[in-house]
Amino acid sequence: MFNIEKMREAMMLNAEKPDPALLPTPRQLRRSTIAAVIGAAVIGAGVYLPAEYGVDPTGVGNVLGLTEMGEIKQELAREAAEDALIHGEQSSSLMDDIFGLFVGAAHAQEAWTNTVNFTLDPGATAEIKLVMAAGDVAEYTWVAEGGRINFDLHAHGDGQTIDYDRGRGATEGAGSIEAPFPGEHGWFWRNRDDTAVTVTLQLRGSYSDIVETY
Repeated sequence: MFNIEKMREAMMLNAEKPDPALLPTPRQLRRSTIAAVIGAAVIGAGVYLPAEYGVDPTGVGNVLGLTEMGEIKQELAREAAEDALIHGEQSSSLMDDIFGLFVGAAHAQEAWTNTVNFTLDPGATAEIKLVMAAGDVAEYTWVAEGGRINFDLHAHGDGQTIDYDRGRGATEGAGSIEAPFPGEHGWFWRNRDDTAVTVTLQLRGSYSDIVETY
């Protein structure tokens, strides 16, 4: 029966061994290795660096037109990086703005504890007072629509009185009240215009009640 393994062994035994004189010596191998390294360095300095990075230490790349190619590649890479950075910053800024709008809207809805709306005809008056303890602090903002209004922001209680602020022909106001004593702290309003005026008063802070008198 035909045996492939025996045939292979016979071929190996009959094969001629190479002449040692024809084989490269260790010195020749070292020279070949050094030559290969030098050749790679020359190719890198003369071709690769100019073509990829626009760097031409030997001048060969400029002669072959490779340096210009590399400079174009580097310029395109820089532009791409700048575009990515700019778009990234714009995207981040846009997201921050959107987030800020949502937070601001939510805060605006939750910030003011109470809103008081009233309309005064010409010559009419109203009082809006906060019942506060000594040391309480309340914040307010108000706006008048349809005309101007006069106001007197004051307080009385515990045998004491105080004037905080006054205004004539005003259309808006904002600030805070820090109660130096317990009592009613707030506004006396009077419409001296010839048309009805609607006032929207928003409040937050420390107070136990709102007293409205029209």
